[in-house]
Amino acid sequence: MDLSVSTREHGDRMIVEVGGEIDVYSAPTLRDQLNGLVAAGHHHLIVDMQGVEFLDSTGLGVLVGGLKRVRTHDGTLKLVCSQERVLKVFRITGLTNVFSIHDTVDEALAEQPSGTTS
Repeated sequence: MDLSVSTREHGDRMIVEVGGEIDVYSAPTLRDQLNGLVAAGHHHLIVDMQGVEFLDSTGLGVLVGGLKRVRTHDGTLKLVCSQERVLKVFRITGLTNVFSIHDTVDEALAEQPSGTTS
């Protein structure tokens, strides 16, 4: 399955909708998208992963890299994911302590961008 990535603005935040599989082959597409957004001055990102069916370590690395990149600009990167099979990857790796993970985009939007990202 291919990776789909689309973006939309919501106030001062950019929502990145991701679908499909984030693996060693498709992760560079997501990395390029996140890097491009940060380079364009978007430092508060919400990555909507509700359509993600598979996530491997390369995908995790891209998300961690994106988080580090926005933090250098005092930004935030929040994840939206309620799928157990994807959440399990975050729990196993301990990344639930690193990312702000929400069940819905509305929930992520309700948390102010200046809030903590942990």
